[in-house]
Amino acid sequence: MMIKHHGAVQGVTGSCHEFFFTEQASVLVDCGLFQGAESSDFEDGNFAIEFDLANVKALFVTHCHIDHIGRLPWLIMAGFKGPIFATKATAKLLPLVIEDALKIGVTRNQTIINKVLKLIDQLLVPVAYNQWIRPFEGVQGLSHLKAKFKVAGHILGSAYIEFDVNRYRTVFSGDLGATYSPLLPSPRAPYRADTLVIESTYGDKLHEGRRLRRKQLQSVLKRALKNQGTVLIPAFSIGRTQELLYEIEHLVYKAKSGRSKSDDFFADIDVIIDSPLAAKFTEVYSDLAHLWDKEARNRLAKGRHPLDFANLITVDSHSDHQRVVNHLKQTGRPSIVIAASGMCAGGRMMNYLKALLGDAKTDVLFVGYQAQGTPGRDIQTYGPRGGYVVLDNQRYDIRAKVYTLSGYSAHADQGNLVNFVKRMRHKPSEIRVVHGDDDAKRALRDKLLGICPNAKVLVPKKG
Repeated sequence: MMIKHHGAVQGVTGSCHEFFFTEQASVLVDCGLFQGAESSDFEDGNFAIEFDLANVKALFVTHCHIDHIGRLPWLIMAGFKGPIFATKATAKLLPLVIEDALKIGVTRNQTIINKVLKLIDQLLVPVAYNQWIRPFEGVQGLSHLKAKFKVAGHILGSAYIEFDVNRYRTVFSGDLGATYSPLLPSPRAPYRADTLVIESTYGDKLHEGRRLRRKQLQSVLKRALKNQGTVLIPAFSIGRTQELLYEIEHLVYKAKSGRSKSDDFFADIDVIIDSPLAAKFTEVYSDLAHLWDKEARNRLAKGRHPLDFANLITVDSHSDHQRVVNHLKQTGRPSIVIAASGMCAGGRMMNYLKALLGDAKTDVLFVGYQAQGTPGRDIQTYGPRGGYVVLDNQRYDIRAKVYTLSGYSAHADQGNLVNFVKRMRHKPSEIRVVHGDDDAKRALRDKLLGICPNAKVLVPKKG
């Protein structure tokens, strides 16, 4: 068996790994877009599949973030006709992500988009968690491959995938979630792995605990809103937005119920979700509440609606979006705005930043990873120094205050990643560290060598 890495090895994005289970047969695990500085190899929107598809029999999707599925249309255009296996929740979310990506980066022609979505729908195979499947049962020479999707706790539907070939177990982590995150259960380590491909986004960092990060969120929002300004939270439409709504609803609930009189202004604060895609995903999250963790289900049982509360305002049309931006710029009404993109590289958040970054009453709160070369990373780096950022080829001075709460990352931190391996009963003899900046990969590799001293722990290169 052999693994070729076609992405997420020179950085964090573009996740794509080819697992050969015979000399002439392989499956892909994810096929994501490169973002930020990592997309520099692709000029003029050319995201062509640069590797040979002759041996690829199927695609397995760990979850539907764009850096894991964004090149799926190009994969199909390159001739891929195999099945696409994904969890049931991912299969529901995936067409929404692809449609949005095509509209933003390729075409607004709905006829073309619908053709792509129809092709994807014909190939999608939804599967349940925790059940072995034989994707090629009855196919001569291929029927010995088994696969299982297990809860990864990163976003709704996310999974890590176990492959079994003649009792040799290969595990692809996908993106693992942080423990004790809102809404989703924490991932549990597999019983065994002989070869492990593991992400390392936060392989050199530790997140704040849930209680501390909630206090920090409350403190930042409280300080910002008392300045009578707008809090801008660039957030990914899937996962981060829903977790933030969950936490903010709790602040609103406590204020309205009189349990937090010092923060009573939360009772009337406007919480604006300006992302049609995020709104659609939030609906799907609500529809799949049986996948939530116990705490979230208990709140729902008590009549609370963590993702749909009275203070929540959803902005749909582009004209309404422009009106909200102008209203906030002119009035300075205290509000919390959650909008995409999470790395400020497009989407409606761009217009809020252009309008409000120069206002000292504005606060920008980052709750997720900002890749190198993205405007989000520049704002995060230079904002606290009173610097500037270039948006759509125009310079904008940053007078807004800038905060970062790493605890709200949907990614596991170093401790979570180490525990994922430590808790395996039979530990891997080979570990491949991917999906991280160089420092993060090296730090995680060193930690894993400490708990698997006899394993081959490597940081692979592309191809």
